Amino acid sequence: DSGDIQINQQDISQVSQHSLRTHIGIVPQDTVLFNDTLFNNVQYGCPTASKDEVLKAIELAHLSEFIASLPDGLATMVGERGLKLSGGEKQRVAIARTILKNPQILVFDEATSSLDSHSEQAILTAINEVAKNRTSLVIAHRLSTIVDSDNIIVMSHGEIVEQGNHQQLLALQGQYSKMWQLQQS
Repeated sequence: DSGDIQINQQDISQVSQHSLRTHIGIVPQDTVLFNDTLFNNVQYGCPTASKDEVLKAIELAHLSEFIASLPDGLATMVGERGLKLSGGEKQRVAIARTILKNPQILVFDEATSSLDSHSEQAILTAINEVAKNRTSLVIAHRLSTIVDSDNIIVMSHGEIVEQGNHQQLLALQGQYSKMWQLQQS
């Protein structure tokens, strides 16, 4: 009933909160954007980043095509809380910010929960790009978001009830399999 949380065999209770935060990038379910330009909203992930670094992050987050379609491009004002952007566009801004930060650990909190199928595919492609060679924690109710994960932990009422990759969990024919079948119909 007790334990510790370790990152690379180091107990996080022995690390300062500031140090821990510098190594973690979070893509939240509801991205906070500022009433500023797209460029500045992406650069917020690393305020000292060069324009080239911001452009590379935008490309990796699959935002380039969208930005190119805007009359003001990177200088486009996003509106209060990103009002002028769709859910998928806001998520890609959050992913670009996280890419720019270049953390060792990524946390995606329901990153595709409010998106249509087309936007979800673009976000999943971006997430897979960003997650290469990094530790990633993906919190999701939409199981299509996590099918490529190395390890999926199924929780119910705060308890771990199943664990494995997508194929292993389907073979168990337990809770994950039932949820998968419901979401596929």
